[in-house]
Amino acid sequence: MKVAALISGGVDSAVAVHLLKEQGHDLRLFYIRIGIDTDEGDCSAEEDIEMCRLIARRYGLPLEIVSLHQEYWDNVMEYALRTVKEGLTPNPDIMCNKMIKFGYFEQRWGKDFDFTATGHYASTVIENGCKWLATAVDPVKDQTDFLARISYDQLSHLEFPLGQLPKKEVRRLAIEANLPNAYRKDSQGICFLGKINYNDFIARKLGEKPGPIIELETGRKLGTHRGYWFHTIGQRKGLGLSGGPWYVVRKNVRDNVIYVSQGYDTDKQYGNRIHLAEMHFITRDPWDGTTRPVEIKFKNRHSPEFGDAIITRIDEGEYIVESKERIQGIAPGQFGIIYDKEARICYGSGVITGQKIK
Repeated sequence: MKVAALISGGVDSAVAVHLLKEQGHDLRLFYIRIGIDTDEGDCSAEEDIEMCRLIARRYGLPLEIVSLHQEYWDNVMEYALRTVKEGLTPNPDIMCNKMIKFGYFEQRWGKDFDFTATGHYASTVIENGCKWLATAVDPVKDQTDFLARISYDQLSHLEFPLGQLPKKEVRRLAIEANLPNAYRKDSQGICFLGKINYNDFIARKLGEKPGPIIELETGRKLGTHRGYWFHTIGQRKGLGLSGGPWYVVRKNVRDNVIYVSQGYDTDKQYGNRIHLAEMHFITRDPWDGTTRPVEIKFKNRHSPEFGDAIITRIDEGEYIVESKERIQGIAPGQFGIIYDKEARICYGSGVITGQKIK
């Protein structure tokens, strides 16, 4: 088949290309450029692009470098900065997949191919005549949570060659195939920032707004923060407080106050109930809009662990997730990712709109 393969210069997408080539597909490689290319930072991505060129030459494949820089900044970063300024916690990676990799890219380039393939750790299954997003065999590397806002049309055109492979097997294949990036380390952090510290980037865009850090239980002022938009619920590092550990447990955006609580195992940091709005089902609502409680697995952050919970529809697009275990750091603005009770199929996601402080 004619395949558009998205590659990043990393070992995962390179092995995906290797597998697709072995299967006999007609491949064209694409590198999407979205990073900062101004004096704000050094994210030229030349090292990644050179690695992509080596992979293309290794397999005798054409490589096209496409720029979606402006689209990324007009959409994903606008969303991230707006969300942070509202005192919420964004997830740019989820929105990048939905709007850039499988949005603008698909509209302009991917539509000319039978399908688009990536190095994401995810799978797909066909059931009842529909395609569903399914988890990868490697729970540590599973990336279905980052794909939980894509549409069914997008999913229908996607394939994930690494879904049935553990990471160690991907590395083994890369070494066996003598790929030029076989020993390259996995990328960490937010790629578009390059060498820029995240808080420095936020400061450049939103500035600073000093305010008090208050101990929730006593009302005692412990210190001063640089602005509520630098902090998220559940955060431990970067508070600059002694006598910890201290955790951010609440924010007052109107008065620019950060509330903290000491110690890890405290009721102040946990809740059992998450309210989700803007619920998005990738394939379809698996419960056909029922209002009866349904058993599920869920995540509220990128982690190999799934939580056991009950989900109940309360209104159009609104659901309540009640976890069997207490959840740390319920951060409004993030996404609650919904799976079936076997943690096999990722149904979709909703936006966390509130928190419950016990």
